[in-house]
Amino acid sequence: MNKVRLSLLLLGLLGLSACGKKEEAKKAGPSGTPVSVVVAEQRTVEQVEESVGTLDSPADPVVAAEVAGKVLTLKVMEGAEIKAGQVLAELDPQDTSLLRQSAQAEVRRMESVSANETRRLERMKQLREQGFISQSGLDDVTAQATSAQNQLASAKAQLALAERNVGKTRIVSPFDGRLERQFIVPGQYLKVGDPAFRLVYMKKLRARLPFPEELAGRILPGMEVHVSSPGVVGVRNGKIDEVRPMSGATTRSFDAFAVFDNPGWKPGATVTGAVVLGRHANAVVVPEQSVVLRPAGKVVYVLAGEQVAQRVVQVGTKQADGMLEIVSGLKAGETVVVDGAGFLTDQAPVVVSHQEKTPGKSAVAPASAVVPASAVAAPVSAVFAAPKK
Repeated sequence: MNKVRLSLLLLGLLGLSACGKKEEAKKAGPSGTPVSVVVAEQRTVEQVEESVGTLDSPADPVVAAEVAGKVLTLKVMEGAEIKAGQVLAELDPQDTSLLRQSAQAEVRRMESVSANETRRLERMKQLREQGFISQSGLDDVTAQATSAQNQLASAKAQLALAERNVGKTRIVSPFDGRLERQFIVPGQYLKVGDPAFRLVYMKKLRARLPFPEELAGRILPGMEVHVSSPGVVGVRNGKIDEVRPMSGATTRSFDAFAVFDNPGWKPGATVTGAVVLGRHANAVVVPEQSVVLRPAGKVVYVLAGEQVAQRVVQVGTKQADGMLEIVSGLKAGETVVVDGAGFLTDQAPVVVSHQEKTPGKSAVAPASAVVPASAVAAPVSAVFAAPKK
């Protein structure tokens, strides 16, 4: 009987202990949501408008034959990199050499004629002083001497042209660039003006960027542009060189052309151009995933001890490194939740797992991927329903 009572007593004590633990757990409440945090920082951000366009060369002339002749040799092939003054092709110089020899002979003949007429004129002047010839006779000789001098000048000009044409039998590049297309083959006879090569100027490139017509008054020549190309590391800075309307029956837009130094890119590539419309100094920025969507609007959760406080914010432009401008609702130096923000509510308990490192501060954030605020989508975490308190 005593053993039974002892067993019942032990069972009672165990039950009381379990109830006590349940009560303590109930009083302690649920553990906080694990989150990572970051400190809001200040930097200068850029307000930009982006467009996807194509690259071309600001100069791609067709080099034509300047003299007639048969193509003897080609010195370069399509796709070759070329230098200014480099010989691209040679034409048969025989015809131009013969023309030069003919011009040289004509110059020598006219030099003799002019010298003879000059000596004759001097004799006629002496005879006129002595009264042996009339003034009209002297005038005729003077006119003949002047005519001979003019013919000599014309012959010398023809000789200079013939000598210049001899040099034109060598087709040369007018600048550093690339041979884009070849129109001629050895043995082909070229007339003056026949196309021989198409060249592409490679020191500078031009980005053609289409924009809708509502931006026509905001994008102007002289504005800075950040140009990037898919699969290519780095961003090039250029200037809007020209704005050209492209209105038509099916489209109402305009093209902006940005010229920049070529870092080794090829014409024809697809590029993204970000035109800088303005800069915001001392703007507050946080990671994009810190901003979530709630019924009150876009919010961030500011760390306050072991809880968070919900702040409604107005966002601006997104930066290339994933940071998002906060126009109002947050101050620099405040700590906001990054990972886990989509699962929080106002005054929710949290447990900080680690603090994120913000990207290094710079005078101007890289803007190759800066997008307008209107294009910033809510983070994926914003699609989850907020848990009830």
